[in-house]
Amino acid sequence: MKMASLHLTLLTETFPPEVNGVARTLQRLVDVLTARGHRVSVLRPRQRREAAGPHLFPATALPLYPQLRMGWALPGQMSRRLCSLQPDLLHIATEGPLGLAALLAARRLDLPVVSSFHTNFDGYAHHYGLRILQNLARSYLRRFHNATLLTLVPSLGTQALLAERGFCNLALWRRGVDGGQFHPHFRDERLRASLGLQADDILLLNVGRLALEKNIPAVVGAFRALSQRWRGPQRLHLALVGDGPLLVQFRQEKTENMTLAGMQIGMDLARWYASADLFCFPSCSETFGNVVLEAMASGLPVLAYDCPGVNEQFRHGEEGVLLPRDGDFSAAMEALCRDPGLRRAMGNRARQRAEGCDWGTVFDELLVHYQGVLQRHGEASARGLNPPP
Repeated sequence: MKMASLHLTLLTETFPPEVNGVARTLQRLVDVLTARGHRVSVLRPRQRREAAGPHLFPATALPLYPQLRMGWALPGQMSRRLCSLQPDLLHIATEGPLGLAALLAARRLDLPVVSSFHTNFDGYAHHYGLRILQNLARSYLRRFHNATLLTLVPSLGTQALLAERGFCNLALWRRGVDGGQFHPHFRDERLRASLGLQADDILLLNVGRLALEKNIPAVVGAFRALSQRWRGPQRLHLALVGDGPLLVQFRQEKTENMTLAGMQIGMDLARWYASADLFCFPSCSETFGNVVLEAMASGLPVLAYDCPGVNEQFRHGEEGVLLPRDGDFSAAMEALCRDPGLRRAMGNRARQRAEGCDWGTVFDELLVHYQGVLQRHGEASARGLNPPP
């Protein structure tokens, strides 16, 4: 059954032009729902050098992670904004100060609230010398999400992990990929030639934030170890596409045959994917890992650790290789580099599997979740009851 026109307010502390998986997913949410005739209002922090706007809030960069900015609202400001918008439903996508302000305001206004869990922030704590805060962060996240009517999660592994930690009212909201935007036919021999690579040489690729929580040093270390023992005949080259706190360190280290490609978007990003031969993804902190699907859609086999979220996207031995967490990334990298036929077969299967991950179905399911929450909230209001916490 087609859902009646919905007015959704989306609260997020990350949104384009910021480049990350969460921001891109939320931009697609806005685009798809708007195209289907729904109204979406986005409340978010003001970005650097951005003019003020009615739906924008002040923001502050995090001291230990200046690439991330958190928004905040003055007392009463969020309530006034939500009163002015009068949405049917509030979707809170981030749990920072701005998200908390929206959650408290929605409770006062009796607005139905859905949240989505995108990032294992509690798991990031030990990477930045903040282990003491890990349990505190987990407790906060649990209380935050349990105060909403539904928490949307991107993978079964994340759903199981959160359920073990006491999160309630969890539902699956998977991710998709645009198979036209990411496609093997964007392979660019000129790009490869700019790296000194010929047709049979091997380009290894990682796309994502250059940060400790993404385990980027693991792929760089594995590549260095492989390079020391590699005798060809093909040349090996590693490209890191992205920005982040480790960029300066990697520039200073000047690893031979490694390119720091910086932030890439749109067709430029598609060309990097399609021009590679193997996607190397060592992160163990993902709730899903959008870049894995993008690589698969581009016809790349994937080498990754067997971790929740990532291990649901492809099958070990079919579209790529899933290593145990203590597995030898460098040895697996070498085995795949030495077998072009296996890489090609895995890449073809990866493309086929990605073709089944359609964004249209993903948003059909999201609207069903929204409709269920609105129905529950309406029934509770009719009985004079507050929605269950």
